[in-house]
Amino acid sequence: MSYFDAASAAPLHPVARQALLASLDEGWADPARLYREGRRARMLLDAAREALAEAVGCRADEVAFTSSGTRAVHAGIAGATAGRRRVGRHLIVSAVEHSSVLHSAEAFEADGGEVTRVPVARTGAVAVGSYAEALRSDTALACLQSANHEVGTAQPVAEVAEACRAAGVPLLVDAAQSLGWGAVEGPWSVLTGSAHKWGGPPGVGVLVVRKGVRFAVQGPVDERESGRVAGFENIPAIVAAAASLRAVRAEAAAEAVRLRELTARIRARVGTVVPDVEVVGDPERRLPGIVTFSCLYVDGEALLHDLDRAGFSVSSGSSCTSSTLTPSHVLKAMGVLSEGNVRVSLPAGTAEEDVERFLAVLPGAVAGVREKLGAPAAAAEVRGDALVVDALGKRCPIPVIELAKVFGDVPVGGIVRVLSDDEAARLDIPAWCEMRGQEYVGEEPADRGAVYVVRRVS
Repeated sequence: MSYFDAASAAPLHPVARQALLASLDEGWADPARLYREGRRARMLLDAAREALAEAVGCRADEVAFTSSGTRAVHAGIAGATAGRRRVGRHLIVSAVEHSSVLHSAEAFEADGGEVTRVPVARTGAVAVGSYAEALRSDTALACLQSANHEVGTAQPVAEVAEACRAAGVPLLVDAAQSLGWGAVEGPWSVLTGSAHKWGGPPGVGVLVVRKGVRFAVQGPVDERESGRVAGFENIPAIVAAAASLRAVRAEAAAEAVRLRELTARIRARVGTVVPDVEVVGDPERRLPGIVTFSCLYVDGEALLHDLDRAGFSVSSGSSCTSSTLTPSHVLKAMGVLSEGNVRVSLPAGTAEEDVERFLAVLPGAVAGVREKLGAPAAAAEVRGDALVVDALGKRCPIPVIELAKVFGDVPVGGIVRVLSDDEAARLDIPAWCEMRGQEYVGEEPADRGAVYVVRRVS
């Protein structure tokens, strides 16, 4: 079995396992107590904090441990915006932030704040100028992930941080995906991370607040973690998290070179072994182990199940695998194909032969799903000048499959109108047009769903 979903949770690093087991015997007591067991627990906690601070590039007293990366994000955004409430109630986020950031932004709006969502390019990257233009005199906080969790694109954090510093606005960086590979550059103000992303145990988040940043803790507080996080610290897990981060950093440079070669191989070959595939994300400025692609005419959930049966654990941002049947907000913001989406995120130590086996299995898995769905083969002979496709009640990827089936029957200059009430069609039909070199005319209202208009240009 090959586990290719390290971006969701990396396997527990051997050093983390050793540190966890060792500290279970030494770090169980209350570190706030003055007796021997408490002092021993405090020493372990302080050592872990020092190690984490060294890896992040900050002071130890700027680090607080939370129960998860999500909790760190929520606490960071709430505390930073509350601390600058007198400045204003304006928050900036990118359109491709992790859902924990976007959920915090929604809560901020519900409480009367204003949110600017900065768009991204088709690669998934923000433009530094877009952040600079969004900054205002009443901006309380800006947020930007260090690298995207779905497509691997690295963001220009250092440049955005400089723009924020020049404007006197703190920048919160969600560094969950990148901390295992290196420290975040630039004058950021608040940083969050999650241990299970770098091979530490789940249930440990990191919240770093630089000295001088106005920060007002929200909700009940106690004396623990500098008053920023309430509750008893999970010292064995924290020790394991710090130990594993130090260990993976020691291996990061060499492992990054190796994983980049493997993901570059997938990026280069997936389009040659599988037809009608779009590889997404920045091809150069990206995390070492993540590669994401989308397959036309494919049900994402069925494909993931077939790959699982073949021995590969991968994930997807496709709406076909979502309980809400709405496209991934990341893929939607990028304007790329969402159907049949596959994210491969390789953990450290992935063998070259496992990648080769994946590339050998993938074409048959995709072809099998397409065959079950009745995906089109070669274009049919042109017979008319206009067609209407009624795809109401049909879900991703069926509307695009129905469009492709009839498109060969339309002459150059002819129009196809696709009637669909599937939210994914709003993203996938324009993406299909771009992949096929056809013109997406636009969207028209309908009594139910919408009409997507496509013109054949070649």
